[in-house]
Amino acid sequence: MASFRPVIALARGLEVLRVINQQRQSTVGSLHRATGLDKATIVRMLETLEHEGYVVRREEPTSYAPTGRALLLSAGYDEPTWIGGIAEPVFSRFRKQIHWPSDIAVLDQESMVIAHTTRVDGSLLFSRPPGFRFPILGTSMGRAYLAFCEPAEQERIISRLARSPEPWNDLARNPRRLAKVLAAIRKAGFAVMDETYSRRVFGGAVWALGVPVIGNGRLFASMNVMMLREAVNLEQGIRRFVPPMKKLAATLADALDSKLSARSAVATGRP
Repeated sequence: MASFRPVIALARGLEVLRVINQQRQSTVGSLHRATGLDKATIVRMLETLEHEGYVVRREEPTSYAPTGRALLLSAGYDEPTWIGGIAEPVFSRFRKQIHWPSDIAVLDQESMVIAHTTRVDGSLLFSRPPGFRFPILGTSMGRAYLAFCEPAEQERIISRLARSPEPWNDLARNPRRLAKVLAAIRKAGFAVMDETYSRRVFGGAVWALGVPVIGNGRLFASMNVMMLREAVNLEQGIRRFVPPMKKLAATLADALDSKLSARSAVATGRP
């Protein structure tokens, strides 16, 4: 027997979040039909979930979608481990194809976290194992992820970064310049490592290209290819690696989306 009565507001909020995660893109009307809650209550729940970072609001028409943070509510769920496990076999084949190491990373608050890497110990000056955290605006993966975020999530991330003193976060304190950088990344479909970060961490010897892992309207992660500057210059790297990186990212996004769909079907009892 429970010691206390259930917290009704919490139960309603969790129900709204469950339906959003199932529908992937919800409106106040679709949530009303699915939950039976009145629309005023649903709006309050949505605003709270958006404030806490579990859903993002999309415009024209207004709708709501779950963020990666919502996935972390799954019992025992470990996003980097889950994504890294799916990425491992395809990344292994990719390493043999291009002969340079790659990482895949997910967002965690104001940092990116390595989910899987094809680097070996000591490769490219140092090893970054799964779980390693690195900055968003300093790196190609972080920039690629940020550029393709939903606007509300992007705004929250930039607000956090603007309070951080690292030199690459100066960009977050210059909204006009940052907007141009992110627009250029979206147009090109890839990002390049920040020069200041390359010099500070790698002595300028290493650089990287990053692309988003995005499919069916959901941004899962971002991936990169890291190279020695003396071996591959920017023009060569873009020409040789961006097309296969985009192809691999699309394949991986499809696999992640299929896996999530299968899990959702099992959780809801759908065939």
